[in-house]
Amino acid sequence: MGLANTCDDTNIMIFSLPTILEIKKNCDINLILFYVFVTFLICGLINRAFSSGGPAWKNGRNKMGQIPIPGPNGLPIFGSLFSLSRGLAHRKLARMASSHAARRLMAFSLGSTPAVITTDPCIAHEILTSPHFASRPIKESAKQLMFSRAIGFAPDGPHWRMLRSVASTHLFAPKRILAHEGARQLECSVMLSAVASEQSLKGHVQLRKHLQAMSLNMITEIMFGKRYDVAKLDDKALELNELVREGFELLGAFNWSDHLPWLKYFYDPFRVRERCAALVPRVERLVKKIIKEHRDRDDSTEKTRDEYDFVYVLLTLYGEEKLDEDGMVAVLWEMIFRGTDTTALLIEWIMTELILNPKIQANLHKELQTLVPNTSSTEVIVADTDVTRSPYLEAVVKEALRRHPPAHDPMIWGNDPFEFRPERFLASVGGAGIDVRGGDLRLAPFGAGRRVCPGRKLGLASVSMCVAELVMKFEWIEDERKPVDLSEELKLSCEMKKPLSAIVIPRVN
Repeated sequence: MGLANTCDDTNIMIFSLPTILEIKKNCDINLILFYVFVTFLICGLINRAFSSGGPAWKNGRNKMGQIPIPGPNGLPIFGSLFSLSRGLAHRKLARMASSHAARRLMAFSLGSTPAVITTDPCIAHEILTSPHFASRPIKESAKQLMFSRAIGFAPDGPHWRMLRSVASTHLFAPKRILAHEGARQLECSVMLSAVASEQSLKGHVQLRKHLQAMSLNMITEIMFGKRYDVAKLDDKALELNELVREGFELLGAFNWSDHLPWLKYFYDPFRVRERCAALVPRVERLVKKIIKEHRDRDDSTEKTRDEYDFVYVLLTLYGEEKLDEDGMVAVLWEMIFRGTDTTALLIEWIMTELILNPKIQANLHKELQTLVPNTSSTEVIVADTDVTRSPYLEAVVKEALRRHPPAHDPMIWGNDPFEFRPERFLASVGGAGIDVRGGDLRLAPFGAGRRVCPGRKLGLASVSMCVAELVMKFEWIEDERKPVDLSEELKLSCEMKKPLSAIVIPRVN
């Protein structure tokens, strides 16, 4: 079909060529351009009239199966780009699917990129586990920032499979996550002290910045074996934080040329290529310096292999698993980048919901206090084993993942999909025992199939530990001067448009 489509397009241009040449003899270039514009406009309008799903699904591409895939036509050339490039794309897609009666599967176009979306768990499983979707379209910013060599965006093939093996066997194995529990506990403790200090000084707490600093140090402790104190204005810490913020903004920015490749030569409003070109050398200098420090270090401390940081692990790999220095930089940079804001933003959403639902917050505190006595003491930090014994904490985290970004299909979640109700995940009261790590497509915040997030277990362990600590050490109350606003802002992650401000009251034994 692809060959036939190409031939059709070529025939149009061949039939048009004599006319164009004839015009060129008698008229000026402006008339030629006008003729070309009108030709493309007519073709686009014809395509729009007959192509459900938009221009990327032209020539019956959405009718290759037994049942045609419904979807919006969009605009010629652009498809649904204009409507989805602004505001909350996930909300708009939900409305599109509803208006086209396309709950099971909907086709739409992002310029020249064909896309499908579904809310049906069975179809989602079929898509995410299909070899046809094994590779991801790579954004221009991701390519420029070396992510095409790392796990998230590397195309399916031997290199990607090797990276997945390294991640699952050496980097995110359960024993290694447990071995770095102490580092995560330390960062939780530092974050709790910062929260208490800000409450004492200002009478309220802006939580996000504390969560971001904690998340950054958690991941650098695990990756590099060192922490960066942003609060003390350390130059190296500020540089790393700046690199992460810039990378996060670049990857989250909507780039038209990702879907209209010809546009990148004359339209780049976010200066993606220029900013990436400036950022990459800085990242390489930072990470390569750390790799060199590890190579030069005589690490004679008594540690088990699982206790060593990721740089050390990557340096000790051999054979087919051995990465060159540029490959190591790409993998480490991606891990730091992906493991920072995603963790912090999820915890912020969870604490926001607990503030708005004080009864749920009280129930969670009661269960944690039963499992871990005296955890209101500043010297006692919740352990991973404590977290695994708290079904209500697990349910709270799952419910936050369901609500932000929203999963509101009443056919899956019943008549109250907009309500924050962790009990829907408690098997003890008739709830659904859903595995959010990719095993159940009713809720798959980490993806599923071969592209499932390799760091999901570490992420869940870190989030659960932090939320448990925040609830055990403080009671969280809404700041009436800055009421909670659940408005969303869609960047690389779905985050709160207005960061959470709250009042915290230290709990006493």
